Parts: sequence; structure tokens; C-alpha cells
Amino acid sequence: MPGLKDATAIVGIGQTPFAKQLTDSEKTLACRAILAALDDAGIAPSEVDAFASYTMEETDEVEVAKTIGAGDVTFFSKVGYGGGGSCATVGHLAAAVATGQASVGVAWRSRKRGSGPRPWKNTAVQLPTPGQWTRPFGLLRPSDEIGMLARRYMHEYGATRDHLFNVALACRNRANQNPAAIMYERPLTREMYMTARWISEPLCLFDNCLETDGALACVIVSAERARDCRQRPVYVHSAAQGLPAQHHGMVNYWNDDPLTGPAWTAARQLWKQADFGPQDVDVAQIYDAFTPLIPLSLEGYGFCGRGEGGAFTEGGALEIGGRLPVNTGGGGLSEAYVHGFNLINEGVKQLRGTSTAQVPDASTCLVTAGEGVPTSAILLRA
Repeated sequence: MPGLKDATAIVGIGQTPFAKQLTDSEKTLACRAILAALDDAGIAPSEVDAFASYTMEETDEVEVAKTIGAGDVTFFSKVGYGGGGSCATVGHLAAAVATGQASVGVAWRSRKRGSGPRPWKNTAVQLPTPGQWTRPFGLLRPSDEIGMLARRYMHEYGATRDHLFNVALACRNRANQNPAAIMYERPLTREMYMTARWISEPLCLFDNCLETDGALACVIVSAERARDCRQRPVYVHSAAQGLPAQHHGMVNYWNDDPLTGPAWTAARQLWKQADFGPQDVDVAQIYDAFTPLIPLSLEGYGFCGRGEGGAFTEGGALEIGGRLPVNTGGGGLSEAYVHGFNLINEGVKQLRGTSTAQVPDASTCLVTAGEGVPTSAILLRA
């Protein structure tokens, strides 16, 4: 993409603690994460002139800007579709900075999903149109919708629960190395996984993400300015969003193939703009609200062929030293579920060389947003 490739860099990251319940408000958590990211970059809050967030975020840029002491803001955006928008916030800010609309951009996510309400529990409001084709028929929660896709995937391609366990185990193993993770020092065994209670068959407890309170943020500036910031810059090499034709969120009812989700659309754009391909990615942070999303994403982003995502996980492929180490902070399954923003920050840590589960000499990282909904992805380069 002329003008965007490596033109900007992430120079600051910040986060609050993660917990099942935090007493601070979402606004307070957001501002603490943002101020930590600015301090990490060595940039004053008064220099911030751009913000990006994504929906299902209760704190808006007006409140954030006032509270942190930002100056005049010349760019702001909010991306739709919850977790599908995480990486798009970085893409939007990269475009704004690269084209001169702003000079210092902040993206953030603050959620009290652990102590707060579940979005699907409110039965007083009229169902959106997509929900009218799912919820009356028993698909009440995201886990029910992804459970149906997982069953179809297992039927079509022979994937097994052992393949899903490989995903859960890789994320848990990395969380066991990360003192900030909810599941730090809490190992997972195959017996625990196979005997866990069902949430929505074939998905058991450990196929589902955590429910977490917490916030994260990152700071984006031009590549030129990044050279003078406090931390080693991590360049935004490519960014893409994806909304496939005839899409129906989570279940893909109207697609020619329900198992070909938004990742496939985002991936074509992402790789078209990049100087390297899937074979050159050293580490990946793949959105993992549910374990089946990782094999589906491995296929969508080109790491293996159609129907081969389950088999790809075999032999420790997702572990450090494997074919493609994933979610090295523990991901949404075992570090914290903050709609995927922890995956962005972990990607930065890997390319800085500061991860708690460092991939040796990592210089390229794929970060993806939620598969199953209109999505986004970024390629980061050291």
C-alpha cells in the first residue's frame, strides 16, 4: 500500500492488571492504560491528536481526551463489530498518521466483561436482523454459533477434540509463563480438558475465552518520529479489513461455504500489500475467543490448505519452537479476554524481544481480530 507500508510504528504499549473483577470504571481503566502506553513511548498526553476504538466500548474519545489532557484532536474513529475491529484501530491510525491527518495516535480497549453483563442477556430489545435467524432456534450465545461451525468443520474435515485441545494447551502453556495472565501457574492437562463440562457441544469450558476486566492501549507515530521515541519501534507493515459477500455474522449462513469466513477476505488484502508471505511469519497472535477460530484462521491466512487447520496443530506446531508459535502471552483463552487487544500488545512485545515467552529472533508477526464477524488484521515488522 503506497504511503502506508512501514510508514508508521507502534512506539508505546500499556495495560492495567487483568482480573475477574476490578473496582475501577471502564473509563478509569482506559485512561490508565493509555497513560501507561504514552509513558512507555515517552510522549506527553498533550501531543495526542488521534484516537481509534471499536464498538462495545463504553468509553468514548471525548471523555478520554479530556481526562488524559490531550490537545486538539484531528482524527477519531470507531470500528464496528466488537472483536473484529481490534486490528483495524491500528490500521486506521496508521493511515491517519501516514497521510498527515494526525501525528500521535492512541488506540485502546477497556472492558469489564468479567464483572459486567453479557451482551446477549438483554431480552427487552428487539433482535437485530441476523439474530432473528439464530436466537429463536437456540443459538443464544456466541459459543452456540461457533459450536455449530465447529461441528460442521469436524464433520467436513475430520478435525477432532484433540486438535482443539492442542490450541487450548498452547495458549495455556504460554500463560503459565506470563505473570500478568489470569491463568498464570495454572496448568492444563488433556484429562482436565476431556472431562470438562460442556458449554455448547462440541465446545467445552476450555474451548471458551476468559471473562475479564481490564484495559490496554498502544501509541502510533510516523516511522521518522519513532526513531526518537523511548522504545524500539515496531512498524505497521500492512493492515486490512474483511467483510465477505453475503456475510452473516458468526454463522455465515449465506456464504457459499460457511467455513470460509471473513479471515479469507482480510487475508487477500493483507498479503497483497506485504513484502512477505505466511511462510515468513515468525510468530502469530490469532484471535481466540474460541479454540476453533485458530484452525479456521490458520487456513484463512494461508498457513495451511483448506481443511488442514486441525492437523496443523499437531506435534506441538503452535508451541515455542513449533511451525508457528501462537498467542505467546496466553491469548483470550488464558491471558485475558479484552476483545483481542492483548494480542496487539503481545505482538509488539515479541518484536521488541520482551515477551515472557520470547520467540528467538522474531522479526515478523501477524495479529488478527475476531474471525466469524467482519474482521481485520495487521502485519508487524521489527
